[in-house]
Amino acid sequence: MYKVLVADDEHNIRNILDFSLHAEGFEVVSALNGEDAFKLAVESTPDLVILDVMMPGQGGMETCRALKNDRRTARVPVILLTAMADRENRAAGLDAGADAYITKPFSPQKVIDAVQELLGVT
Repeated sequence: MYKVLVADDEHNIRNILDFSLHAEGFEVVSALNGEDAFKLAVESTPDLVILDVMMPGQGGMETCRALKNDRRTARVPVILLTAMADRENRAAGLDAGADAYITKPFSPQKVIDAVQELLGVT
């Protein structure tokens, strides 16, 4: 079973992703901010991380950079989830090391499709 770490400060977003990913057979662990997400990623070694870009404290882009720069988590795919849909923010997210950039509002199926594609599962 693949483990997905979801970090978002919005309770409803975490619940939607938790429910949708569980329904597809993924194990889900959650964090409320970037600092906790980084710690959980190092401790629980997820197969993939989904990060909200705008969280209190350390945001998703900073957390993505930290994950990609740490040898323990450098190979873990990261999806950035954000309301910032403009080209500049998308480029900044990909420059930070994100493997995918999904804008809010989002369809849970779009997230599941991205997770499955990045993990090579169908």
